[in-house]
Amino acid sequence: MPRFYIETDLAVNTTIELTETVFHHWVKVLRAKLGETATLFNGQGGEYQATLTEINKKTASVSIDHFNADDRTPAKKTLIGQVMSKGDRMDYAIQKAVELGVWRIQLLTSERCEMRLKYDRDQKKIEHWQGIAIAACEQCGMNRVPEILAPISLEAWLQSDLPESRLVLAPNKNQQNVLQNTGASLAVLIGPEGGLSEIEIETANTAGFINWCVGDRILRTETAPIVALTLINLA
Repeated sequence: MPRFYIETDLAVNTTIELTETVFHHWVKVLRAKLGETATLFNGQGGEYQATLTEINKKTASVSIDHFNADDRTPAKKTLIGQVMSKGDRMDYAIQKAVELGVWRIQLLTSERCEMRLKYDRDQKKIEHWQGIAIAACEQCGMNRVPEILAPISLEAWLQSDLPESRLVLAPNKNQQNVLQNTGASLAVLIGPEGGLSEIEIETANTAGFINWCVGDRILRTETAPIVALTLINLA
């Protein structure tokens, strides 16, 4: 059964009109017919089974039949602070982080950050990354869409209100079981392709971040959130 994210209120035993995006994907691309069903979710929790009841040239309506409260989110809420990188590496990192159940992603700039968004382009890029998060939720079954937060400096993030449990991926540091005593929510700092500088790691340590070395090899910036979230989910 196809799954679609829809920006509207949903409730059982109501009829709604599909948004332009869902109408295009379901009716135009997938050529859905009257009576076919799909799963709809709006990011507010749970998912709904919907049945196509009316199809017009540019619009369609569905009846909301059943509700499933399962969000398929991990027990631990993980906030990732990800220093931005160029090209499609950010797309990949965001997509896979969402599939693995990230709670929220804060985009960051740092000393070695390859990317500096210009103010007039910020919103378009953030909307693009948020769209990737939505598509990943449609694919993986998670019903709460992680928010992709507008970029801020690493220094500003370290001074913000963060979960009590804080980890920074720091290669070549002493390995220890840092996940053992983490709380129900945690923040994970991931550096850029060139890594965080020693000064930045020390600043993070001062802000309460514990060094976390996940192995003997240095990971690419887009691989790091996959490994980190997998280990967190298994802890």
